[in-house]
Amino acid sequence: MHIDLTDQPIDITNALQLAEDDGAGAVNSFIGTVRNQSTGRRVVRLDYEAYDSMALHQLRKVAEQAQEKWPMLRQVVVIHRKGTLYIGDVAVIVAVSTPHRAESFAACQYIIDTLKQVVPIWKKEFYEDGTTWVAAHP
Repeated sequence: MHIDLTDQPIDITNALQLAEDDGAGAVNSFIGTVRNQSTGRRVVRLDYEAYDSMALHQLRKVAEQAQEKWPMLRQVVVIHRKGTLYIGDVAVIVAVSTPHRAESFAACQYIIDTLKQVVPIWKKEFYEDGTTWVAAHP
């Protein structure tokens, strides 16, 4: 298991390599990027803030819950950015490996959906005409 909260760009290749396992026939990933619009407004950038120690604790807890639900999980990688991000930047990556694809898809979706609900990471969207704090829900 690899869990991280960072203010540095996320290395997608490295994250996927961390998810690899010789016993896995499937590596599934979700890569969340900053898009240029939200709710019909043009986004200029995002700021992510986190309660670091609690966010890391909760990220680990979500990964552990996934391992309980899908005991065949071989590797779990969750890396979330904080700080200022611009259009196209990677904000989060979740990568998992399992022997078969069905569990891999399910575990990956569970992790990203659950972390959006329970991990204390907050997003502020900066538009051309103002800002808004966005609820951390899918």
